[in-house]
Amino acid sequence: MWRYQAPVADMLYLMATVNGAPASWSECPGFEGLDADTAREVLEQAARFASEVLAPTNSPGDLAGCLWSESGVTTPPGYREAYQAFVEGGWPALACSPEASGQGLPQLLNAALFEMLVAANHAWTMYPGLLHGAYEVIKGHGSDEVKGLYLEKVVSGEWLATMNLTEPHAGSDLGLVRTRIEPVALQDGSAPANGTPVRVSGSKIFISGGDHDLTDNIVHLVLGRLPDAPAGSKGLTLAIVPKFMPDGRRNTVHCDGIEKKMGIKGSATCQMRFDQAEGWLIGKPHRGLAAMFLMMNSARLHVAMQGVGHLEAATQNAWAYAADRLQMRAPRRPEGATGHGPDPIAWHPAMRRILYTLQSRTDAARLIAYWTAQWLDEAEQHPDADHRRAAADHVALLTPVAKALFTDMGHRSADEALQVWGGYGFLHDYGIEQTVRDSRIALIYEGTNEIQAIDLVQRKLLDDGGRRAEALRSLLAQEVHACRAHPETCAFADALEQQLSEWSQTQAALLTAAPSDPEWPLRAADDVLMGIGHALMAWAWARLARTALVPQMAPPSGGRTPSQWLDSARFGLEWLLPQAQVHWQRARQQNAALPWA
Repeated sequence: MWRYQAPVADMLYLMATVNGAPASWSECPGFEGLDADTAREVLEQAARFASEVLAPTNSPGDLAGCLWSESGVTTPPGYREAYQAFVEGGWPALACSPEASGQGLPQLLNAALFEMLVAANHAWTMYPGLLHGAYEVIKGHGSDEVKGLYLEKVVSGEWLATMNLTEPHAGSDLGLVRTRIEPVALQDGSAPANGTPVRVSGSKIFISGGDHDLTDNIVHLVLGRLPDAPAGSKGLTLAIVPKFMPDGRRNTVHCDGIEKKMGIKGSATCQMRFDQAEGWLIGKPHRGLAAMFLMMNSARLHVAMQGVGHLEAATQNAWAYAADRLQMRAPRRPEGATGHGPDPIAWHPAMRRILYTLQSRTDAARLIAYWTAQWLDEAEQHPDADHRRAAADHVALLTPVAKALFTDMGHRSADEALQVWGGYGFLHDYGIEQTVRDSRIALIYEGTNEIQAIDLVQRKLLDDGGRRAEALRSLLAQEVHACRAHPETCAFADALEQQLSEWSQTQAALLTAAPSDPEWPLRAADDVLMGIGHALMAWAWARLARTALVPQMAPPSGGRTPSQWLDSARFGLEWLLPQAQVHWQRARQQNAALPWA
């Protein structure tokens, strides 16, 4: 009863027409030969894998879950076969560099791929979800020996990778990590350095894919402390610790159990123990967090795409069910409707509000996500250094907003969508209750949404006096001017201009008052992030509306019509954007009481 079909035509329309990705690719060495037709072929192949191979494993995998024994973890039936097909299709290598045996395609296409994978089966996607981040870490910080042993295996997906940060006593506070990393005695008496052999001891929890039966080896990236490490996060070092050593020996890496969870039950969330496990240093001593951030930032964009994937899956299934479910007579019927009732629930005002809430959020989130991924590609690949720096600044601001906003909307929208099914929505057979459960974790991991808000306000808005934020607002304001040229989109221009003004005023107030009230930015952070998120959605709806009204930019066949895009954008403007004022008002309430717990 639950179906997923990737909306390839709509995805390509946003990439190629609305955001102009082919023009961006033409400016980046390595992407010059990529055009919309090639992108369409990649998306269509990915859609076939997601809908035909992966989606059928979603509900059965949720019911079966993972099985733990002392010999290892067994994933649900069909997971291993789906993963083999994923590797054989070359999907892990999609956005990896050709020098590392990758395909060298843009992060934008990789983001779209992972949107599809999550929409088809979130739990399964947790296993390859960290591969690109591990590739970035090994490629950027690994010694030549480590690269030779592990880089191509990770790029191809032949071996999966994990990220071992959290410990039982240290959740989000990585400065409390106790895992020990001890250098193997160096005969020349030199200090440990990148590539130094080490032994790792300690326990980690909530490790996604810490053990499984999908690949013959697992490459663990582990944060810990050298014997002379200073306290806090500045004393963390990164090590690479394989499940099996290059000579075939089983390393002393143990999965002591898996968690019984609310959702993503097909993903093995492991309690890991390293008992003098062998490995190598990655990067410089005491600089492990900086190296790991390459993996974490990649993971945060993928988590943002999880929100988009859940939005899309909930949206398309809610619309399909509402069109088929007949209940009562609608107070008003669409033009041309025949018969005497009962009518589809999609005609009732309460359901229309839910359905368009889902659609408008999905459209805005996907457009912003693809825009962010496009800036990421330019930050990495554009030939002009100043352009790369500006693009990287945009990504730095957009990433925490995308991670927090999209995952929040993905979960809350799935919860709202359940109402379309009524009592049936509470049953596993109809699929939406699994999406509600699966989507909840995305608000928590890879930095909780509260931490994303703090990072945004303290490190991205205030630390540089607002320079990067002003540059991004200026970029968004270009859409105001573009919409002013069309009478039909002047309302969008006005709304976006107001949101940019609210953002500017709020940020100025925080900058002025933070020195005397340093807690205020922390009290306001969640609302600031959501306010900026709504400003970005105002930009997205304005851009979508303007594009839909230009005949030569019409969507491709097989996707939605210009009027459907326009209806969704108008609904977002009139029904969803007013919520922004709640966030801006709360963010500027410096004297609002926040009692002690």
